[in-house]
Amino acid sequence: MVMRLRRLESLLGRRLDDVDYSSIADLVGNADAAEGEDLDYKQAHYSADDKGREELAKDIASLANHTGGLLLLGMAEDKGVPSKVFDIDLDDRHLRHIRQVIANNTAPPVPYEAIRVPNPGAPGTGFLMLAVPRSPYGPHAVTAPPTKPSKDTLRYPRRGGSKTEWLTETDVATAYRARYTAAAERDQRLADVEKDLVDALSDRITPHLIVTLVPESPGDMVIDSSRFARYQEELQRTELHLGRRHRTFTRPAVGPRRLIVREAGDDRGARAELHRDGSAAIGLVLHIHQSRLGGSEVDLQFAEPGEVVYQLLCALRFLASHACDRAATSGTAIVKAALVADMADHPARAAVPAFDRPHTISFRVDPLDPGSWQRAKLSTQDSEYAHAQAAVILDDVADHGRGLLEAAATLADELLQAFGYPENGLITRAGELHPDKFSPRNSGAVGLWARQQGLLA
Repeated sequence: MVMRLRRLESLLGRRLDDVDYSSIADLVGNADAAEGEDLDYKQAHYSADDKGREELAKDIASLANHTGGLLLLGMAEDKGVPSKVFDIDLDDRHLRHIRQVIANNTAPPVPYEAIRVPNPGAPGTGFLMLAVPRSPYGPHAVTAPPTKPSKDTLRYPRRGGSKTEWLTETDVATAYRARYTAAAERDQRLADVEKDLVDALSDRITPHLIVTLVPESPGDMVIDSSRFARYQEELQRTELHLGRRHRTFTRPAVGPRRLIVREAGDDRGARAELHRDGSAAIGLVLHIHQSRLGGSEVDLQFAEPGEVVYQLLCALRFLASHACDRAATSGTAIVKAALVADMADHPARAAVPAFDRPHTISFRVDPLDPGSWQRAKLSTQDSEYAHAQAAVILDDVADHGRGLLEAAATLADELLQAFGYPENGLITRAGELHPDKFSPRNSGAVGLWARQQGLLA
């Protein structure tokens, strides 16, 4: 799942994982493409000696410790402006060397993505892009032995303009504190956003999928009269359910630092709360079947795996689009998905007495047998509450691409493991989709959407 760098993608005219040779070669002489805080050119591969290892570790860590960015190998520069193409070898040996240097000479190891851009006229050569996200695990130190005298055992670089600067002891202490407080604040923010939605749905007794998203870097959705009118129009045009070609929401309302949207014509339908900082949560009613195992009364309810995965796909795309399009945030986000049989069973409601509620009916996730239309008993246990959590790349999820499928697969696998499934079986973590394995209720919609997006093999 390739990271996203919006400024650089605008410069190159396409996503990083879709960049071709000419789009990079055409940067030669373009002053707008000069080196900066998020872009650094290298004419050749880093050398394999101590100096080269130190330089690579320093360059990669300096981007991770700042805003993130791109190291572009195979391009010379003159005063920062790309000046001449120098194709480099794109063989596995060089990529293994880069991986080993970064793993062994940065602490904690810097996450990055290596993207080969081959020259169609010279196979095996071209450009190499090292895409580095802004890291929530910083500060990252360079642990390679210094080739120049240094009193510091660990050195912490940061990109400053088009150069590298070194963090002071105060900078390092501040960054470490920010790392741990930011993680705690994100976790608390996730819990708060989820609880607000759960409280609003507290009287519901049927199974729901609750999906909550919190960006790593908060955005800012401005709410005023003119923008609210635009948001209303946008949301009323929104097709929440992928491939079904119908609008979902009534006119949204304003809540405390958020927009509140509900499904049209159904007080028991979907509800979403879209917060100013790009955080959001949505509650989706699951289509369920009922079984009578011991007599005339319903004693088991179940949803099909395809229902769960389909609703998860819809929710992820909708929430990520809010974060990117209205709150103008990007990068990574934390997502939590929860299956809950009754809102009274949600941990956020556990401390609230519910004396007048009916007893929760056992809940499972099982498909219908296509021959008998009876429950195929594939689950091994009930679960009144199951949850999963993952980090996702917002732009990839909002783009209806493989990133959306990968994120949904990661969450769906973990959710269904609570019912005894090793994996969901409908989407793989490599982003492969099998519409025919979804339930009859939504396989057609999934197939139509996937064909439109070019996601079918």
